Amino acid sequence: MDVILLERVAKLGQMGEVVSVKEGYARNFLLPQKKALRATEGNIKVFEAQKAQLEARNLETRKEAEKLAEQLDGQQFVVIRAAADSGALYGSVSTRDAADSAAESGFTVARSQVALDRPIKELGLHKVTVTLHPEVEVEITLNVARSQDEAELQAKGKTIQELAAEEEAEAEFEIAELFEDIGASQLDELEEGAQAETETSDDAAAEATGDEDEDKS
Repeated sequence: MDVILLERVAKLGQMGEVVSVKEGYARNFLLPQKKALRATEGNIKVFEAQKAQLEARNLETRKEAEKLAEQLDGQQFVVIRAAADSGALYGSVSTRDAADSAAESGFTVARSQVALDRPIKELGLHKVTVTLHPEVEVEITLNVARSQDEAELQAKGKTIQELAAEEEAEAEFEIAELFEDIGASQLDELEEGAQAETETSDDAAAEATGDEDEDKS
């Protein structure tokens, strides 16, 4: 199907161009999203008549998008999710999650503006493209973690493997400290027992000596 584009469409063409596309793509996306019109003689005339207005509107929306892009580009947003020790999520992070996380930080982003080749299914830092306007794109980072503390460590460049190794080392250290404390406690008990036994022996010896003195008298 031939259509005339009402705005720039990535990998397809610029505003005003007549391009050939698959009928399903035109019916399901371009036409309902008002990104194009069927390239009939009548529609081409309508476009030419409205071209100046369309270009002015496009310029205005692009400027607004560029202002937002200055603030949004490079931003990092935290998404908390449950995950296994291997880093695999119990579920996934979608375009809606990305839009919601941006909204929580005060940025208005529609899920349709977020580009994900596939849902995110692992912990870590994930680069995501956001199309604010057909001619304006920015890149944000989704910091997918199990907790805010973990997200802060990931933001500093630590991988899930490094975090797991640190947690394991910390656990081993705590266990070693526990055994050390138990050992010290047991040693104290042994020393106290030995001291008590010595005192008992001394008392017994003293009593025996006393008895002998009485017998001699």
